[in-house]
Amino acid sequence: MTGDRRKAVIEVDGAKVSFGAVKALDGVTLSIMPGECVGLVGHNGAGKSTIVSVINGGLTPHQGTVSGDGEVVANYGINAARTRGVRCVFQELSLCPNLSIIENTRIMHRTLGGFGWRKRARQIIEKSLDTVFPNHGIASDKTVGDLSIAERQMVEIAMAFSDAGIAPRLVILDEPTSSLDASLAEQMLDHVRRFVAGGGAVVFISHILHEVLTTASRIVVMKDGRIVAERPAAAFSEHSLVEAMGSVVKGDAHRRRSRDLADAPLALEQSGRGMPFRASRGEIVGLAGLAGHGQTGMLMALHAANSGDWLPRRDPLVTFVAGDRRLNGVFELWSILKNLSIASLDGVASRGVLDAGAEAGRGAEWKRRIEIRTQDMENRILSLSGGNQQKVLFARALSTRAPVVLMDDPMRGVDVGTKQEVYEIVRQEAEAGRTFVWYSTEMEEVCLCDRVYVFREGAVVAELTGEAITEGNILAASFAGTAA
Repeated sequence: MTGDRRKAVIEVDGAKVSFGAVKALDGVTLSIMPGECVGLVGHNGAGKSTIVSVINGGLTPHQGTVSGDGEVVANYGINAARTRGVRCVFQELSLCPNLSIIENTRIMHRTLGGFGWRKRARQIIEKSLDTVFPNHGIASDKTVGDLSIAERQMVEIAMAFSDAGIAPRLVILDEPTSSLDASLAEQMLDHVRRFVAGGGAVVFISHILHEVLTTASRIVVMKDGRIVAERPAAAFSEHSLVEAMGSVVKGDAHRRRSRDLADAPLALEQSGRGMPFRASRGEIVGLAGLAGHGQTGMLMALHAANSGDWLPRRDPLVTFVAGDRRLNGVFELWSILKNLSIASLDGVASRGVLDAGAEAGRGAEWKRRIEIRTQDMENRILSLSGGNQQKVLFARALSTRAPVVLMDDPMRGVDVGTKQEVYEIVRQEAEAGRTFVWYSTEMEEVCLCDRVYVFREGAVVAELTGEAITEGNILAASFAGTAA
């Protein structure tokens, strides 16, 4: 097929969206053709989430039009998008946690009402899960709130590709692999390629640039609410893609420290099934292995064992960076500043009274240091993009005096430039004696650590240090239980 004979599934023409003085979209034109995967990249706050909201009907542009199959759609909204087969997997997962997977499927597909809907819903979601994630092991009658974050992401992805009478034609995937381990991510990407080869269309948003380069047929780069580059994926390299986004790849991004930590005072240790765990002062310890095999449980156990039962310690030993920010991280009704300062109020108070000036000063310092994209720290936390919300959680933890930082996949949905800055902050803090225990689903982050514990079936099955910390060794231990 050629571009002359095809009509775009959805085309946005000249879209402008402003939130106060902030131009979220500044005249964006974007067409999504059948049979293509469009990679959409850019820093947090570049406008990606806003253009996605326009495409899926959740946001009407202040200027510009939306067309479907070559015709301008008047009053384009969520119902019109759904009718045209537009589906969206949000970075902030949207399933109802108090309902079962089957019941969530009924909410997604309104045509499933009537007698026997549970049986039909079960068949639809189980077929899609089996297709996208073979051997997934997820029971469809399970309550969503009882699922791990990786399982919830799997269910939401499978739901977007499911067919209950209106087949999906355009699926928008916003950071779809952010909570998936390497094997699950590859299963999903393989399905995306099959879907596109069969004539479907996909908008793929990811800060894991390798996934974009190997999956997308065309890549669109956004910056400050505009499209600044648009070329076939084959015309980009990872370096040129980062440059187009406005960042420079630092040559020491994967530098591992060679400090002798053998004599450092012990910061943490934990025993349980498998090998014992220990983390020394000034050490960056990684937790690796397939998602859901006990890494988050280890972090929670370490936090519980080193925290007060109910009254916070004045000088806490550990602080925590949550990976599931909507469930365990942000206070949604609070400001950005309050979300940042809540863990270190004793540092901005005098005789038990909050010093508003000191609090604002601390907020301004971290806004600058970690580049939180907002005009006013008094804005609500949900006014930020997902990646910028994650930056706030990271700043919240680092602004405390706690000598140990526990991190549960903290860089989910954070752009490559910010990741490099955070990596450097972690290294600087570790050099100063702070200990980091870091669970990540991204292999490049695990390989930055001084020591890595690999988990399988809830137990530590391998300990890797130095040059032994490689993707091959981690994968071998994840599946076989022994390092290669």
